Amino acid sequence: QLQLVESGGGLVQPGGSLRLSCVASGFTLDYYGVGWFRQAPGKEREGVSCIGGRAGSTSYADFVKGRFTISRDTAKRTVYLQMTSLKPEDTAVYYCAARLDYYCSGSPRDFPYWGQGTQVTVSS
Repeated sequence: QLQLVESGGGLVQPGGSLRLSCVASGFTLDYYGVGWFRQAPGKEREGVSCIGGRAGSTSYADFVKGRFTISRDTAKRTVYLQMTSLKPEDTAVYYCAARLDYYCSGSPRDFPYWGQGTQVTVSS
């Protein structure tokens, strides 16, 4: 059974950093693209970053470029999202999601498998 479990969220001050982890079970990362998405209260879920299967090509939403870095450890079946220079507007529930495809997508509709989410709150 394919499963994703996120961790690493929490409360951080503006300008701070957090690293989110997404542990996959039931599949290998080589064949799946894994994306990070977020949803703030009253807003739609939006794509943050994605890492493709096989070659591990990456993509980022414009609002996180230069601040967030996605990476993976295929042996540990884990995808990371390193977040730096956090802003209050980054506050949201962050989800990881997977799809059976080598390529990334920024649309939540393209991902059938989802984790339960982890809360990130950026506040002083």
